[in-house]
Amino acid sequence: MKPSVNIMWFRRDLRLSDNAALYHVLKNNSPVVPVFVFDKHILDELENKQDRRVIFIHQALEHIQQQLLQMGSTLQVFYGTPLEMFQSLLQRYSIEKVFTNHDYEKYAIERDGAVAKLLQENGASFHSYKDHVIFEKHEVVKDDRLPYTVFTPYSKRWKATLTPFHLKPYPTEKYFSNFYKQKEIAIPSLPAMGFKEVDVVFPIATVKNELLKHYKERRDFPGVQGTSHLGIHLRFGTVSIRALANQALAVSETFLNELIWRDFYQMILFHFPHISNGLAFRKEYDLIEWRNNEKEFQQWCEGKTGYPIVDAGMRELNATGYMHNRVRMIVASFLTKHLLIDWRWGEAYFAKQLDDFDFAANNGGWQWAAGSGCDAAPYFRVFNPTLQTEKFDKELQYIKKWVPELNSFEYPQPIVPHEQARKRCLEVYGKVLKKG
Repeated sequence: MKPSVNIMWFRRDLRLSDNAALYHVLKNNSPVVPVFVFDKHILDELENKQDRRVIFIHQALEHIQQQLLQMGSTLQVFYGTPLEMFQSLLQRYSIEKVFTNHDYEKYAIERDGAVAKLLQENGASFHSYKDHVIFEKHEVVKDDRLPYTVFTPYSKRWKATLTPFHLKPYPTEKYFSNFYKQKEIAIPSLPAMGFKEVDVVFPIATVKNELLKHYKERRDFPGVQGTSHLGIHLRFGTVSIRALANQALAVSETFLNELIWRDFYQMILFHFPHISNGLAFRKEYDLIEWRNNEKEFQQWCEGKTGYPIVDAGMRELNATGYMHNRVRMIVASFLTKHLLIDWRWGEAYFAKQLDDFDFAANNGGWQWAAGSGCDAAPYFRVFNPTLQTEKFDKELQYIKKWVPELNSFEYPQPIVPHEQARKRCLEVYGKVLKKG
């Protein structure tokens, strides 16, 4: 007779503490089998077989496994598709309920619908919870119940809606005894899934109050240690958003605003699903005639544009999977405005390279830079890379680190003069947009 169990399906919530779905499944009385799937639908599209994100997930799962083994339980990790995983689990267990946390991306919604249907056909039910944001969907909307499309009023309503209840941690530890007891089931190795094992040192999953105290005045300067580097942990849920928001409330409103931006972009994704289909948030921007010069795009990707702050950012990204947030804005503006290359090209490149890639935030950032997004800068505002450098990297600390050949014959001339690029941008954008 098959054992009767509930399932905890981990996805972008790779921790045992303060986890909404895990709390609800552990309280549900039946023994809990924790599972994760390395989804072939996602992994098969990754060209880089040393992808740092896969390595990060693997390390996070190993950490969870060590915790579970101490409780006499084990994580079951599959390499395949979600439907294959649940078909296998249904053969092994009598599943009553499956618990997981919401994911708002297009593929995730389709995936969850298919899994819920399979479970229903087999007498089981599917339950999903809010976990990786503080507010979602319709929780922060305007008085007329329509979604906000401008950040500042959204953030004000967000803060007005917030109560201590929203930041209360889920005390999962109280119920750890409800994990299903069985012998260790080995996690598939990276090579078994076609990936290479590479030594990568990831940022730690905490941010010190001392850094947050100076966050407001330091966060825009890429040459200093002024940002949290928590992006990858927020992306894969190895840190609790509630814990971080609590810390930010006590120490830094500026850092809290960065967390609110995450909620804002997830809310936008929910209410305006057309952005998942490669369309501009503001649809008139889809009429822009992009130049899309492939050679220039390659120079941008490689950090060889002749604009040092742009090149430093792209080289940092290629080498580390990370780029400073201020520099992300500069390089995105440069691609879309100076080179008139479709923002979707840049969005796709960041999606491949960023360790903390998250569709909602990446899409939102790129559309902001291109002028096509919600709450975007007007199209006629074109970042001047030289002025940005003078303002945020005056001593060239950041640039010299990533562009050591600066001021030598090896370093290329600017790919396009700034004033010429700005004039061209305004003409092309102006053709299809009303002047604001």
